[in-house]
Amino acid sequence: MKMDSMYQEIILDHYKHPHGKGLRDGDAEVHHVNPTCGDEITLRVRLDGSTVADISYDSQGCSISQASASVLNDLLVGKQVGEAQQVQEAFLELMQSKGQSEGDEELLEDAIAFAGVSKYPARVKCALLSWMAWKDATAQALAEAPVKESA
Repeated sequence: MKMDSMYQEIILDHYKHPHGKGLRDGDAEVHHVNPTCGDEITLRVRLDGSTVADISYDSQGCSISQASASVLNDLLVGKQVGEAQQVQEAFLELMQSKGQSEGDEELLEDAIAFAGVSKYPARVKCALLSWMAWKDATAQALAEAPVKESA
């Protein structure tokens, strides 16, 4: 019970003090909507080679979707794309666990706070909204990146 309370505090802190919010220049932009509840996000990703240089977003919705976008920004900016994709996959696995997985706290850091959300299928989409937007924006940015010729 004490852990649930701590996790709720992490989510509320990210909701009240979002990291990365506000659209900035990016290499790709996507807009996702959760049709179940109406949460929305417009997310931009900027890559510097194979590094996630910036993730910015404009969003509206519940505390879970907003906090998840903030945590995503904290976790993925500065990572190599492959490493960021591993974090995204671990978060997706946690969200699809229906409360059966505790997740890898070392890898997921504050995202582990969403473990309890996985017990509520209607809320899983809220938590995943920004992560799916990031995945799509990153794929778009990589597809549009100029091909570098080898010497």
